[in-house]
Amino acid sequence: MAESDSPALFQLLGPVRLLDGDRPVPVGGPGVRGLLALLALKVNKVVALDEIIDALWGHDPPATARTIVHGNVSHLRRVLRDIQGDDPRGAQILTAPPGYQLTVDPARIDVHRARSLLEQASAEEPGRASGLLADALSLWQGPALAGVPGSVRAPELEDLRLAVHGARVDADLELGRHAELIVELSPMVRANPLSERTAGQLMRALYHSGRRGDALELYRTVSRATLRTLGVEPGADLRWLHERVLNDDLPAKIVTEPRAEPAAAPVQQLPPAVPNLAGREADLAWLDDLSAHAEAGETAVGVVTGTAGIGKSSLVVWWAHRAGRRFPDGILFASLRGFDPQHPPLEPAELLTQFLLGLGVPADGIPEQVHERIALYRSMIAGRRMLVILDNARSAEQVRPLLPPGSRSMTLVTSRSRLDGLAVSNAAKLRVLGTLAPGDAVRLIEELAGPAGFDLNHALARLCGYLPLALRIAGARLAASAQWSAQDLVDELGNERTRLAALDVEGPDDGVRAAFDVSFRGLPPDVANTFLRLGVVQCVSAGSYLTAAIGGITVAEARRHLRVLAAHNLLAETGRDAFVPHDLVRLFLRELAEKELDESDREDVLSRSVRFYQAVADRARRKMLRIVDPLDFTGLLTDAQAPSINSFSEAQDWFAAEWENLVEVLEAARAAGRDDDVWRLARVAHTYRAVYPLLDEWTRLVELGLEAAERSGNVLGRCWMLISRCAIALTFELPQGCLADAERALELASAIGDDRLMVSANIHLGSALTILARYDEAIETLRRAIDETDRTGDLELRGQALNNCAEAEKRAGRFIEAVGHQVTSLEIDRTLGDDSYVVVSLNNLAELSMKIGELAAAERYIWEAIDLTISRRFTHQEGVLRLTLGRVLRTGSDVDGAREQFALALKILEDANPKLAGLVRAEITDLGESP
Repeated sequence: MAESDSPALFQLLGPVRLLDGDRPVPVGGPGVRGLLALLALKVNKVVALDEIIDALWGHDPPATARTIVHGNVSHLRRVLRDIQGDDPRGAQILTAPPGYQLTVDPARIDVHRARSLLEQASAEEPGRASGLLADALSLWQGPALAGVPGSVRAPELEDLRLAVHGARVDADLELGRHAELIVELSPMVRANPLSERTAGQLMRALYHSGRRGDALELYRTVSRATLRTLGVEPGADLRWLHERVLNDDLPAKIVTEPRAEPAAAPVQQLPPAVPNLAGREADLAWLDDLSAHAEAGETAVGVVTGTAGIGKSSLVVWWAHRAGRRFPDGILFASLRGFDPQHPPLEPAELLTQFLLGLGVPADGIPEQVHERIALYRSMIAGRRMLVILDNARSAEQVRPLLPPGSRSMTLVTSRSRLDGLAVSNAAKLRVLGTLAPGDAVRLIEELAGPAGFDLNHALARLCGYLPLALRIAGARLAASAQWSAQDLVDELGNERTRLAALDVEGPDDGVRAAFDVSFRGLPPDVANTFLRLGVVQCVSAGSYLTAAIGGITVAEARRHLRVLAAHNLLAETGRDAFVPHDLVRLFLRELAEKELDESDREDVLSRSVRFYQAVADRARRKMLRIVDPLDFTGLLTDAQAPSINSFSEAQDWFAAEWENLVEVLEAARAAGRDDDVWRLARVAHTYRAVYPLLDEWTRLVELGLEAAERSGNVLGRCWMLISRCAIALTFELPQGCLADAERALELASAIGDDRLMVSANIHLGSALTILARYDEAIETLRRAIDETDRTGDLELRGQALNNCAEAEKRAGRFIEAVGHQVTSLEIDRTLGDDSYVVVSLNNLAELSMKIGELAAAERYIWEAIDLTISRRFTHQEGVLRLTLGRVLRTGSDVDGAREQFALALKILEDANPKLAGLVRAEITDLGESP
């Protein structure tokens, strides 16, 4: 976004200020300046409201923190309007969930100007660079971010200042300004002798001024300081500089490290590389960085790991061909055959023989004893700058004898296992390869088979799970046969039952299935059995509690098994206690479970899965909402067998993490004809979607449950699932079928003779009548329900009945009666701790307050409810509340505020609730704007 015509300037490098040209503009106290700094530091990016609050108040924000931030944003907007008028090209603070965004040309912010000058200087000759960098340094008007709360920190600004200063000094050294630099740098080094870059610059200035002895004494001072403070010698760059000064051969031009001369006829054992490497820029950068450590004289051992077919060897070999010049003494390469189904892993003795022969040792000169071979190998490569690639390693023990001694050499190990032992014993750095980005995956297919249309190739890439091996097989199939079209292959891969077969190739060991099978056969027996049982129910992810339930093992054992599977890259650990298989691994696992587990084992796994999700979902829902149905599965598991769920947020997090798994288990139970299990699980899961409504998911869940209850002939199940379906219609205001469901539920409840169930059915019946605008019947029905709950003392149902009656009375224009019922409902909601119902009650009270002209009260109710929806992540409810808030603000003539709230409501509700989104568009149109 270009804002070059804006007069607003933002100063962060010193006192935080907003300038109108050269004139400072008062913006307010430390909190407002802190907010301005946070937005300007991340210009043109969204800064989350929670991030702003954490930065301004730390871990102890006031209860009104959100309101304060909202107010300060409005204040800053007014200040910017005063400077710029209504110029659409000017700096603006936009509301962009989950926070705010300052949009302005970064050149108008001193921090970003400094960064730009630093980058520009890097491409200039020394004279021009020195001037640019001096301009950048002049932007600092004192300590950065002065005048903001102490909790607002940006340590990167000091890093930026040091980088600018260091680059300017380098440029001045190139220009021969040594005497001036000695005066400038000497006090800086005395103040901070651990700053090795500055010390090195001063050593250069001293040396080139004819003060070689002073340069050497400076090194001794810095060395003593680093030893005393850090317990280590100075870094490689400073040590090299010291050596050059000692030898009196320090060049005038800055060189940070020596250039090694290549050895005669260096060994080169690299196999051919793939012609092109799709994507992998971040992984290549990681390898470059590891190589830089080796060039600096540090030990560099890297382990590149990932699931079968992810492209570990291709990456490493391709990079090695590109980076070969960095290793003038040669490259050693060996395939360790760690996961070769046709051959056992190579022993270290064989590998040492291969390397020694490559290094020029004659066959008769290779020692018999392994330890002697190790000694000879290490003595031959000590001090050389070499690259050693150990491909397809099985274990850390297979690798250790082959690691070069000392520094300056680099070792890369590829393995399907993580080889964590190498990190412990040899400080190895680990790189886990992921699948390719979609665009890179398409490019890989097109390199092999040519373009086949954007949509088709993207579909192919997706069905291959973006796994390089699968992508190469798909591309090769298309390239090899003119009879096969991309659409044919998409159709074949689209069937999960035939996908892996379509990704087999002629050789028995080269397909995707075979690659996964080799990894599976290498598992310990107990872990392999757990892996098979996970394949019975196609769960999207697996945690230790689910795995323990499925396997009939302890949670500690399950956690160990999952970590072993992750170490073998058959699962990826994507979060705390969350392990996810690749899509193709999941299909392979299902095939394997069907083949290797008998029917009774598969039935046992399904039973255990259903019991687990019934029990834990039941525990979780009781922390989220008042429970009115009689289902209770909490006793199916002991506390040790179930994850800890002690609060609303823990219940929310569990449901969010396990929702896809829960639906998969429900689908598996349906396919197995376990109808009673299906409707019961659907009912306990209903609570989560009632609190976090998503129309399609909620509808699918309830329809599955209702179908199962009807097939099983369970009257109680049919009644509760009809009530669940009615709740969907009420939430999304979908009148079709709602009344019929409520009336049928009431008939079934009456037939059972369950008084409490009849009250619940009547509450839903009254609400169904409300959305059909049959208000008198609705109010009469709901008042009967209120009277019944008064008689029985049923607080949970009484709160629902009062709330729904207040809604009917509000729509009927009976505002005073509605307020009374709604206030009582809110008191019950607070007593029961039902935050979802509290939000509904507060929204209704806000609407009622607006109807009777109490706009201040209405806004107070709404902001309290919005804060609650944000803290509880009630996204759908937040959209409803912002619609109400927009109406309140519009009634109070705050058109700008109303416009902002309607825009937020539309963004939230567009996908979640199309009907309400239509109402929001109408409100925006009434304000004279196109939505």
